[in-house]
Amino acid sequence: MNEKTETAGDTFPDRLSTNPSSPYYNEELLSRDVGIRFKGTEKTNVEEYCISEGWIRVTAGNAKDRHGNPLTIKVHGPVEPYFRDKK
Repeated sequence: MNEKTETAGDTFPDRLSTNPSSPYYNEELLSRDVGIRFKGTEKTNVEEYCISEGWIRVTAGNAKDRHGNPLTIKVHGPVEPYFRDKK
């Protein structure tokens, strides 16, 4: 099953990105306000995550690459995505 079509119910794809040019971008899922808990702490600057490999990509301050995109670093640990809009 493709990650982009796996949005039924409250299931999350194994990998999700906030970058529209990424193959793991899913606008429909991101519109539900996805939150990420990493090592038990809520992170607000996550650009991409992978549950099975256990990593997130976070922005590295205000640094930009030569194309104007934010620089990111990959951090390893347990990843728990959740929906913030869930009551």
